[in-house]
Amino acid sequence: MKALAALCLLLALSGCSSLLFYPEPGQPVTPTAAGLAYRDVTLTASDGTRLHGWWLPAKPGVPLKGTVLHLHGNGGNLAYHLGAAAWLPAEGYQVLMLDYRGYGLSQGLARLPEVYQDIDAAFDWLQHQPQAQGVPLIVLGQSLGGAMGVHYLSKHPQQRARVTAMVLDGVPASYREVGQFALSTWWLTWPLQVPLSWLVPDADSALYAIPDMGNLPMLIFHSVDDPVVPLSNGIRLYQAAPPPKVLQLTRGGHVQTFADPTWRLVMLRYLQDPQHFNGVRRLGEIPNYPATPNSKNVEPESQP
Repeated sequence: MKALAALCLLLALSGCSSLLFYPEPGQPVTPTAAGLAYRDVTLTASDGTRLHGWWLPAKPGVPLKGTVLHLHGNGGNLAYHLGAAAWLPAEGYQVLMLDYRGYGLSQGLARLPEVYQDIDAAFDWLQHQPQAQGVPLIVLGQSLGGAMGVHYLSKHPQQRARVTAMVLDGVPASYREVGQFALSTWWLTWPLQVPLSWLVPDADSALYAIPDMGNLPMLIFHSVDDPVVPLSNGIRLYQAAPPPKVLQLTRGGHVQTFADPTWRLVMLRYLQDPQHFNGVRRLGEIPNYPATPNSKNVEPESQP
């Protein structure tokens, strides 16, 4: 947490959006380590930057249910975020995992607004893949990746129209407010949290973009224990988002949602019918919609 506070101090002092990113070069492992079939893919952004990604096909013999575009958070690279998507192929979802410019094996320097070209390149790549045609497209954005995905889709209605549902996990509502929170956790930066946080660039924050998401269904996961992006962020995004929307409270660390099979099941149930899913009324409870013979007989969640 002190390291994050120090990073936010640098960010505040510089006002530079590139310090929102903490990329790790290289590729320490591949999906083979998780027993997954995969294909290395190369994408090209509109400015010519070459990007690296992984294509995870759905498990053979499992009916194809859709395509997931995974947008990871600000640290590491694809290898560090594989666990968030590795479970999806066995459930019938093919996945495109993208490393932004400057991450992993991708070229360039990670900074805004250039990274939005990387997301655009991912949408363009999927549009030209035969196996991705005629099936639902889901965007799974975690932490900074979710915030950038919301901003991008709010500005690109044609691409947004292709998306069936969006799942957000531990997403900051405001870069400035998360910066202030990080600064408040360290005694050295605590006295300066308010003035320094106002230097953090905030115009691209998800809170300002999410009202423009049209009628795109959204499932917002946020842990009540999140030590990096406080729960208030998930609540504010939920309140600002147009319907249909679900705020699903979870437990555990920052973007550790899918380490728990319960929340994997919640996402799968949600994707069966994003327009009507009501969430889990109590933490750890199996959702009652769509109804299954083994589901618990509980009332739908009452959202704030």
